[in-house]
Formats: sequence, C-alpha cells, structure tokens
Amino acid sequence: MRNIDVCLSSEGTEVILATSSDEKHPPENIIDGNPETFWTTTGMFPQEFIICFHKHVRIERLLIQSYFVRTLRIEKSTSKEPVDFEQWIERDLVHTEGQLQNEEIMGTSYACSCYHNVHLFNYFLKLNFKEWNYWVHGYRHI
Repeated sequence: MRNIDVCLSSEGTEVILATSSDEKHPPENIIDGNPETFWTTTGMFPQEFIICFHKHVRIERLLIQSYFVRTLRIEKSTSKEPVDFEQWIERDLVHTEGQLQNEEIMGTSYACSCYHNVHLFNYFLKLNFKEWNYWVHGYRHI
C-alpha cells in the first residue's frame, strides 16, 4: 500500500456535514488539497465537520491548520454510516495570537476509520472567521 493524503476530494473523500458555511470559503475547501483555500466558520462555537473516506483508512499522520481554536477533538467511526463515533484524539492547542496554529499528530495509536468527526471548541477570540485545513496521511484499505 502507498502512503497518500487520504483526505482529498480527488481520493473520493467528502465533507458530509459542517455546522457552518460561507459562500466564498465552503467546507469542501478543507479537502481540495490547495493550501491557499480554507473553510471559514461563523465564529460561533463549538463547530464541527464530518469527513467521509468511503473506505477504511489507516491514519498515520494528521496535520491541522487553524486560527483561534482552544480545543480540538477528533472522533472516529468504523461504521458504514456516520454513527457510533468514539473519541480518538483531544488536544488543547497553544494560543498563537493571530498566528496560524499548526498541529501535527503522528499515528502513535493508529486509527482505522471510515469517518472523522472533528469538533472545535472554545475559541480564544470571538472573530468573524476561522480558517481551516485538514490533512490525513495514511493508507486506504481496499
């Protein structure tokens, strides 16, 4: 198996739920593979999005880029439908005073999943937008 970014629309991945959307910066930008595009939220919290991989994937590395997020929680599901999520990762992110937060999570405990439910909690500042990108490196099980 080859190590790829399995969180790309070109790999068949979809954002099937997002709690907010902006016409210029929709949730689908999270998975388009372009570092210049992003998802903008409404500024209210908590926010969440669900990513569907359509097949089981083995996660080796996550890279999350964000602004003004205090707590990040990622849940995973191996079900054929986006149900029965179990908590996988929860992290308090470092406040970077308006600078990009780069959070890299290595697969010390690998996750095989079909869905990720990503929750964003307790923004440091109430701003009108938050920018998001999410990369998942691993293997697609066929």
